[in-house]
Amino acid sequence: MKTLKSALLALLLAPVAQASVVRVDTQLGSFYIDLLEQEAPRTVANFLNYVRDGDYANSIIHRVEYGFVIQGGGFTFVDGEFGEVPTDPTIANEFGLSNVRGTVAMAKIGGDPDSADSQWFINMDDANAGLDNENGGFTVFGRVMGNGMEVVDRINSLVRINTGQPALGTVPVKLNGEFAGLEDLSSENIIFTVITEVDGFEINPGLSGTWFNAATPGQGWLIDIIDSGDRKEVFVAWFTYDINAPDGDDGEGFGSTQHRWLTASGTFSGDTATLTISRNTGGIFNDPTSTTVESVGTLVIQFTGCGTAILSWDFDDPAVGDATVDIIRLSPDSFCGGIALPAE
Repeated sequence: MKTLKSALLALLLAPVAQASVVRVDTQLGSFYIDLLEQEAPRTVANFLNYVRDGDYANSIIHRVEYGFVIQGGGFTFVDGEFGEVPTDPTIANEFGLSNVRGTVAMAKIGGDPDSADSQWFINMDDANAGLDNENGGFTVFGRVMGNGMEVVDRINSLVRINTGQPALGTVPVKLNGEFAGLEDLSSENIIFTVITEVDGFEINPGLSGTWFNAATPGQGWLIDIIDSGDRKEVFVAWFTYDINAPDGDDGEGFGSTQHRWLTASGTFSGDTATLTISRNTGGIFNDPTSTTVESVGTLVIQFTGCGTAILSWDFDDPAVGDATVDIIRLSPDSFCGGIALPAE
């Protein structure tokens, strides 16, 4: 019986070979963090516990040090009032990886290496490797993925204002035309961080580029992904070409042997985008008033990886055949590979 219990306990405590990724949404854009479970297992578990318990709800970026760090996980902003993120017991330090640009580490109390709880920060410069020698070394437990540092850089450039509260000091704010100072501080100015776990492949800006189907080389898709704050959209320019020149007015519909341009746009969630197909007719160069835009069907794209997707179209006109095809990406993969979940 003791042997069975020991085996069950070992099974329960065995590490799970699955990478964890979180998505951080802010008003200035979204970015992903790859959590380094092998290098800092206790710290990652602590961070995910805050995420899963909803303790980071209404949490903000409360500190910006230009070219040094941005910091969050410590304070909230609700109904015009600052509050504190509820904290769990502190955790033992797990310093191992160097603090360089793009790494995510835990904040601590000076002189106490084992004092990390809820607060985290993102390093802005490779010069931050000096943090490796302070206070037992600051535990790196994640890395910003893909082109996410473009969003972090925007946050790091924000104006800071003095809150008058000793625990906070200054906070970064997003300016608007009516903002005059602390008296006008509102949820529109404060930078919130909505942190969620990623479950499976997600559409991300790194998928933007040129796509085609090998079986139908006479057509292609230019796909552009927009993911900025609350705006999550996909735009597609769908084109065909033919070796025959257009012959007068086109009255034969989609199936005629002529060049054809369609567009599609809509929102996305997870790995799938459902878009409205539009047909643009008429048009005189540089004269937007001469073009007629007509909704003609639905386009669904399910991305299965950084270079593969399944594309289905359904036209309103029954004379136009519907289809499902596999498409591949031709553009170089600059960012998507860093955002996609690693293989289990």
